[in-house]
Amino acid sequence: MINGKYVIDAHCHIYPEKIASRAVLGTDNFYGLHSVYNGTVADLIKKGEEIGIDHFIVQSVATTPKQVKSINEFIADSVKIADGKFTGLGTMHPDSADIKGDIEHLLELGLKGVKLHPDIQQFKIDDYRCLKIYELCEQKGLPILMHTGDNRYDYSNPNRMLPILEIYTTLTVIGAHMGGWSVWDDAAMRLAGHKNFYVDCSSTFPFIEKDKVKEIIRHYGADRVLFGTDYPMWPYKEELESFFSMGLDENEIESILNINAKKLFNLE
Repeated sequence: MINGKYVIDAHCHIYPEKIASRAVLGTDNFYGLHSVYNGTVADLIKKGEEIGIDHFIVQSVATTPKQVKSINEFIADSVKIADGKFTGLGTMHPDSADIKGDIEHLLELGLKGVKLHPDIQQFKIDDYRCLKIYELCEQKGLPILMHTGDNRYDYSNPNRMLPILEIYTTLTVIGAHMGGWSVWDDAAMRLAGHKNFYVDCSSTFPFIEKDKVKEIIRHYGADRVLFGTDYPMWPYKEELESFFSMGLDENEIESILNINAKKLFNLE
């Protein structure tokens, strides 16, 4: 609990200990940044508990189809050992030879949604290869947490997201990084108002002013925003200080810190 509030971090990347340092370095190199934590299960729990995080939505990303099964089993195993603190999302890859089988395996493992990272996985959101993933997630009621936005590329920008939201109208999509990392205004302008679209605030505070974040939150509506930190990227203390210093009202704070995530991931 933080300031008497139950807190869910809805955007956490974790890796097996033997590859964690390499995986974190790969992401750091991709963005030209330096993560402050090491990306392991034990570290996430320790750092989160120290600051007062109550629950974590954990995930990882398959850069090749052959990684999907092992990553999803690792996430499911991590959920089992986390004493109720984790909810797991599975990974998918559009080049998999058995997307339906991957979804069925993910569900058998008890995972509660899907994480996609078009920029790292190198596919466009509206690429025909992805449509089966969206179709099956919509059918199974699996929300997709998707990296969105990067002004260096055109894999996950709002122009790519828009047709998916309009075609798969009962598919829940959570656009990471306020719907469009580095293209925040364009994302808010194009994507706000779609009933099946939510956003999280991960990897946003270090890049734009708090007043701007607050403006974007209210443009989407606080009932459409989840708190997330992009662990292991940023210090928990700074992320939380930025969030609580925006001057949101109590209803907005509760919605973002826990109510919305509980609803989307069917958490008790």
